[in-house]
Amino acid sequence: MSEHMATRNPNSDQLASKRAASGSVMEAFQTLEREELSRYCRSISVDGVIAQTVSVELEQGQTLWCARGSLLAYDAGIDWKLKVPGGVGKAASRMLSGEGASLTHVTARQGGASAVIGANQAGRLATWDLRRGPIVCTPGSFVAALGDVDIDVTTAKRAGAAFFGGAGVFLQRLSGNGIAVVHGSGDFIERRLDAGEKLLVSTGNLSVFSGDVDYNIRGVGGCIKSIFGGEGLFMTELAGPGWVMLQTMKERSSESSD
Repeated sequence: MSEHMATRNPNSDQLASKRAASGSVMEAFQTLEREELSRYCRSISVDGVIAQTVSVELEQGQTLWCARGSLLAYDAGIDWKLKVPGGVGKAASRMLSGEGASLTHVTARQGGASAVIGANQAGRLATWDLRRGPIVCTPGSFVAALGDVDIDVTTAKRAGAAFFGGAGVFLQRLSGNGIAVVHGSGDFIERRLDAGEKLLVSTGNLSVFSGDVDYNIRGVGGCIKSIFGGEGLFMTELAGPGWVMLQTMKERSSESSD
């Protein structure tokens, strides 16, 4: 993904809704930087090839949520602290999500202050305008958020997915008016699912999906497959309607648990 700087387009809302309806999800990720981000920051760029980073320049008083450990560098105009999204009441469920109770909360003390954010592993970074709908992030996929974003924790809709699906009981759900920055190990693969359409995904290759997708698990079937198939006992089952972004490389934590 090449470098893009945010510029204000008065027709961006109409363009965004048209692209969301007719274009691909990956196109929505890419066009966002050019047309939507100026309301949340002064400029943004996605840099790198093997392990991408995001550089964000903020106006005075603008804020940014970052996953812990994702703030690579920042200049003298940036202040940050650890903070629990949603307050202390959310701390326990956030700890169970595997992302830690708190996130890094960045504030620009002066206009033009900048920060560099990364996922600390190989892969792609992409942005999503949450006005197009909420998203659910698997562990390691959430990197940052700008704007008025609700960063909550949600449980898998079915007990089987919670305990055997590979993504854990608690996942991060992002909604509101703002921008989410998400990570995919390796490259992203986009899939759109019609109502009732199902997709089976190898554990650890699921990055992020739209909030209306149903998430469950399914056994691979048979002892031979389970022992010698290399995919473990279960596959992640996703059911539409909605969209799914896969990652071509498994998260390191998923690989170690398989």
